[in-house]
Amino acid sequence: MTILLTTLNARYTHASLGLRYLLANMGELQEQTKIREFVIGARSTDVVEKILAFRQPGQKFIVGFGVYIWNVVETTQIVAILKRVAPDVVVILGGPEVSHETSDQEIIRLADYVITGWGDISFAHLCQQILRGPQPLMKIHAGLQPPMNDIRLPYQLYSDQDIRHRTLYVEASRGCPFKCEFCLSSLDKTAWPFDIDVFLAEMESLYQRGARLFKFVDRTFNLNIKTSLKIMQFFLDKLAAAPDDPVFAHFEVVPDHLPDALKEGIQKFPEGTLQFEIGIQSFNPEVQSLISRKQNNDKAAENIRWLCEHSHAHLHVDLIAGLPGETMQSFAAGFNKLVALGPHEIQFGILKRLRGTPVIRHTEAFQLTFDPQPPYTILANKDVPFADMQKLVRFARYWDMVANSGRFANTLPVVLGDAPFENFLAFSDWMYTNTDATHKIALDRLAGLVSRWLQEERGMEREAALALVSSDYAGDARHKQTSSKPAAEKTTAKATPQRQSRHIAA
Repeated sequence: MTILLTTLNARYTHASLGLRYLLANMGELQEQTKIREFVIGARSTDVVEKILAFRQPGQKFIVGFGVYIWNVVETTQIVAILKRVAPDVVVILGGPEVSHETSDQEIIRLADYVITGWGDISFAHLCQQILRGPQPLMKIHAGLQPPMNDIRLPYQLYSDQDIRHRTLYVEASRGCPFKCEFCLSSLDKTAWPFDIDVFLAEMESLYQRGARLFKFVDRTFNLNIKTSLKIMQFFLDKLAAAPDDPVFAHFEVVPDHLPDALKEGIQKFPEGTLQFEIGIQSFNPEVQSLISRKQNNDKAAENIRWLCEHSHAHLHVDLIAGLPGETMQSFAAGFNKLVALGPHEIQFGILKRLRGTPVIRHTEAFQLTFDPQPPYTILANKDVPFADMQKLVRFARYWDMVANSGRFANTLPVVLGDAPFENFLAFSDWMYTNTDATHKIALDRLAGLVSRWLQEERGMEREAALALVSSDYAGDARHKQTSSKPAAEKTTAKATPQRQSRHIAA
């Protein structure tokens, strides 16, 4: 008998923490259980062939799939093919995408069993039933949430290959005490911590094996300051002991909770070693109230400004367009406010209707219309019609290319001027009109388009525009903008901005 745990990751550099939790908690079935990860975009038939290569003749074969919003379409195709060519294979599904609204999903119809919610302990229990009886009668099984100390941590299951080439996801806690209705964590009652000493011992083991990049998936890293300080001190000790071989840590933090003790610790991290993901989502108090988000906007803004001015942390701050009650004007005001605070990156997200999230309760009152296909992006609402939502989607894409890429550090302030949202929206509209594309725009072509926009729409002199854009390519003659060679003919850039090099995989 063989049990295979598998999923489709968004990219190769990601390593599935969920699969490793399942394997770590398989008990006596662990020796018979394997992990095989794939990446989205692979041919479904090839994936099925590789899955079936684990099957032993004459033995029962169980395959557990981790199903997420980014892989559900392809996983459905794989399960359909697998059940056609090998109907005797037992398919078990788990993960957030199949934990809610289970009655209307094709992938659930195709599968033999589904575990909703926590699967750490429940997957092994279900496998035991399938193998030894009594046979489970129900297809849908609610996952048991065990005491945190009963969950075996999975970090020893990161291979040496994972440590060398992939992002290591870790968590000191699960859950979230906040109730933001667009987020699945709103269904949690609280945050549940792992034993901090046990957890840090696992981090020590990873470090000794060569791990240097740690991405924390905790929803609220700075909720318990005492624990946060312990974790930060762990990394500070490593940095002090080996400054020439630095660690890099990524945390998601609550924006309005940054006491002095935490600030003191943050200031000790040198450049290139610490990244914070900060969820602002909206600066509109009425919108925050509608979606049950509690946030002190003044304190959040003050903390972001402090981090920009007094720390070396790289700040990745999130805003969400399309929230109920958020107009184009109020979103623009929030965006402009955030730009003025100066974070390194603004992640411009578009609202998605994650299965099970309470945001759906606003559908009728705010005429929320979502794409029926994953990732269930909002298409329109009563305040932002479809055409305007499409503009925001393109804005988000071009913002990543021009602003978040870090490649236009000198040019971007001129593009944004004194009205960042309005000016960049004008640039975005012009870009789409002139390219009819939001992807596969080579860097040199993009630079040429930025130069053209500055000249045609801002009235900047040609030589001044070319010189400004060229200043963002100092040290690399391949990307120097000149009047003698059109940007579209230049070599595509492949260099990664230095500030991104340590966290690009995260």
